Amino acid sequence: MLTTSLALLLLVADPTSAAENVSRTDSGTDRVPLHTVIPDYPRTARRDRIEGEVQVCFNITRSGHPTRIAVRRSSHRVFEKPSRKAVRKSTWLPIGENAPMSGIKACRTFRFNLVPVSTDAQG
Repeated sequence: MLTTSLALLLLVADPTSAAENVSRTDSGTDRVPLHTVIPDYPRTARRDRIEGEVQVCFNITRSGHPTRIAVRRSSHRVFEKPSRKAVRKSTWLPIGENAPMSGIKACRTFRFNLVPVSTDAQG
């Protein structure tokens, strides 16, 4: 019992890197990501053991910055704000003035998953 309690406490208290807990999938664009920001796993969601998924859609300017950022689908509201902030801070490769602009919205899906805790069966 003590081992399980300590493992759970370490999981809640340990701010592991976002890359281990959040994955992303892009769709709807052929634009090349230049700098991708992964959202932080919300502390309250980690504490309450909540997992989820958010799809954020947006347009990309010629200079490579996202505009008109909006959540299209979300399994839990707690993940929406960090997902929008991550897209807002991300950039894409700029395109030239004469290059054709795609009129399709780009979408990015973030999956927030908790990392399972492995406990030592001998202790």
